[in-house]
Amino acid sequence: MTTIYLYNTLHRRKEEFKPIDASNVRMYVCGPTVYDRAHLGNAKTPVVFDVLYRLLREVYGAEHVTYVSNITDVDDKILNKHKETGKPIREITEQTCQWYLDDMAKLNVLAPNHRPRATEYIGEMIELVKLLLQNGHAYEAQGHVLFDVDSMPGYGFLSGRSMKEMLAGARIEVADYKKNPADFVLWKPSEPGQPGWDSPWGYGRPGWHLECSAMSSKLLGNSFDIHGGGSDLIFPHHENECAQSMCAHPNDKFANYWVHGGMLMVDGVKMSKSLGNFYTIDEVLEKAPAEALRLLFLTTHYHQPFNFTFDGLAQSKGILDKFYNALLRVEDVKVEKTEVDEQIVEALADDLNTPLALLKLHELTARLNKAETPEDKAKYKALLLGSAGLLGLLWQSPQEWFKGSAEENNDTIEAKIRARAEAKKNKDYALADQIRNELKEQGIVLEDTPQGTIWKKV
Repeated sequence: MTTIYLYNTLHRRKEEFKPIDASNVRMYVCGPTVYDRAHLGNAKTPVVFDVLYRLLREVYGAEHVTYVSNITDVDDKILNKHKETGKPIREITEQTCQWYLDDMAKLNVLAPNHRPRATEYIGEMIELVKLLLQNGHAYEAQGHVLFDVDSMPGYGFLSGRSMKEMLAGARIEVADYKKNPADFVLWKPSEPGQPGWDSPWGYGRPGWHLECSAMSSKLLGNSFDIHGGGSDLIFPHHENECAQSMCAHPNDKFANYWVHGGMLMVDGVKMSKSLGNFYTIDEVLEKAPAEALRLLFLTTHYHQPFNFTFDGLAQSKGILDKFYNALLRVEDVKVEKTEVDEQIVEALADDLNTPLALLKLHELTARLNKAETPEDKAKYKALLLGSAGLLGLLWQSPQEWFKGSAEENNDTIEAKIRARAEAKKNKDYALADQIRNELKEQGIVLEDTPQGTIWKKV
């Protein structure tokens, strides 16, 4: 059996992966809070862990892997969106959840075995708070129940931060009823009209950190193998998950391996609305196929910071053109069963080294292009398709890929021609010339005729 190595944030080193039970390898990854369109960061994390999920299934067998990724559908961000738009909370969460699921399907992210919603596990959250109170790790104050960080020796071990660093660098809610400013909310009161549930501490709702602890424990057990997410979640979210789960269940370890993806940047800086470089998934997919975005994510090692650029996206599309061209040449070659190249399995088993795996995919493509006999063509086609499948790539037929690219390009060109016509109508000739020049740089020449503007590629 292939040995997998993963960088474990818990010990800050790459370690051999040894599952608790090889017949049921268990992984939990934090999912989105559904209040708006998912952004690029919401796409990168599930793509990364989708590759890990595929690898685990390849090594241990699909029937021996249980993957859970949640939906947070009760949160202050959702309440704020309700106040901002006036839309019912249920409508907001249902719509945005469906947008997210649609985005994941476009990116060829496999559905996890379980996708729990926080609102479906309120009972389990209440029981977890009761345990923490009984074990002396929580206290009640002004209608809230809070976790007492001073009650846990070694609090901060996951992030490796001192209490001073934690208080300085996090979104800590200041409240006079806290014993320690770092104490975090397990249960909070809800005002009339806000989502809430009856509890021993009054009508209220759970704190953010509590949700994942309750859902993972219910679906995977109090100890499981892998907990994943973006590096931005290490503190406070994952730190606080560790604290409450281990204090509620002191004989269990919670997660043995903590795997975190690097920070996402756009054009070299952190993505932010204030900088004007904030992109939702659907905005990006208007400019390039989803498969190109997936490939782009995999060109950087997941543990390193990832820099998104539209130039990089275009390059990824060009790479896929080459892969699909190779498949187009052998379209008539029948393949009974796909296979996975062992070198690609080994690359991914080494802490998900996707750049190396992609290099091996290029080598397979070159072999397929050079293949002359029907046997070699079938062999390398099977290897290319199977190996790409482990990365979640090349799921379309060549005709679908090139047809989609052509339609996408044509739609974009026609939209620019309409924008140019509108600019000329408004006597904004500078903008009209700019659009013409942009198209010319892309090899598109415009010709104005009495019947309208026509275009051709040169």
